[in-house]
Amino acid sequence: MNNNALKVNPRDNVAIAIRQIVKGEDIVIDGVKLLEAAEDVAPSHKIALVDIKAGGSVIRYGEPIVQAKDDIRRGQWVHVHNSQPIERD
Repeated sequence: MNNNALKVNPRDNVAIAIRQIVKGEDIVIDGVKLLEAAEDVAPSHKIALVDIKAGGSVIRYGEPIVQAKDDIRRGQWVHVHNSQPIERD
């Protein structure tokens, strides 16, 4: 089974598409089918591996990189339309 995404760190809640992924396609990491793509995802873009609530952190490289503007469902494309910089106190 060919991988089509990469999970960088075990703590990550997103994966990175390593090629074009189409809606309905299985997301395969390390030879394991993890979920189904909820929408098309371009190469190098993020895919949610779990549901992320609005205000929740998007974790990549094991660290929070942005936060969800809206609820992001498992399998959805994660990009500027549904994420924003992390609010700091």
